[in-house]
Amino acid sequence: MRKINIILAISLPVLALGGCGQGEGINFSANVNQSAIIRDGKPALVSKKKSSIVLVGLAARELAHGVRPVYIIGATNLSNQPVDLKVENIQVNQRTSGGSLRPLQVITYEQLLQEERTRQVIGALIVGAAAGANSYSASRSGYGNYSGTINTSRGPVAYNGTYYSPTAASIASANASAQNDAMIANTVARGQANMASLERNVLKDNTIMPGEWIGGQLHFAPPESEPGQSKQYTISISIAGEVHEIEITQGPKPSS
Repeated sequence: MRKINIILAISLPVLALGGCGQGEGINFSANVNQSAIIRDGKPALVSKKKSSIVLVGLAARELAHGVRPVYIIGATNLSNQPVDLKVENIQVNQRTSGGSLRPLQVITYEQLLQEERTRQVIGALIVGAAAGANSYSASRSGYGNYSGTINTSRGPVAYNGTYYSPTAASIASANASAQNDAMIANTVARGQANMASLERNVLKDNTIMPGEWIGGQLHFAPPESEPGQSKQYTISISIAGEVHEIEITQGPKPSS
């Protein structure tokens, strides 16, 4: 069981892909040849068959209602032949209140990558607009107004006008340029970090050699329900001609 202990020790950071919501927990229903366990304070389940062992566990401490669940999937090849673990062979189905099954789309690495690229394009447009507004505001900083009143033989006379200060404009422009450079650099750095996180953590297709294990994050569409209600779904993982069915209940955490 040494390899399983290694798999359970995986701790992958979850890329933030959704908004905040009500905190929810999960419960695994262990079937034959399955064991519901706790590792690092988080629930997990080990499913063992003749040629493969599969681990499923939450990637985070809790889930949020209406947000994509993210699980860690780990698989070990117990056979003496290489076997393929393909994302297309992982299915998630929610059991509705009427007893029927509703497929929940598994979000592949390629789809997550495209979403991140789209986010980065939108983010670049927003940053570009903000930088332009910042620069325009700085360009106006050298201009000012003056007004006053002078006394003449005919009585007080009001006056007003505008002035331009090259020094003030230069200082404001330099500050705006520095702010824009920092804003753009931070946006680029966040984008690169997100892309690297996807590459490093998300489950992809792999051939698993005998005795080897493969692990990664599985993202899928959020199950539907009203807030405060539990939902049941099954993650089915096909590997080495075997199907591991992991039954999960997701719902509000009990009050402490």
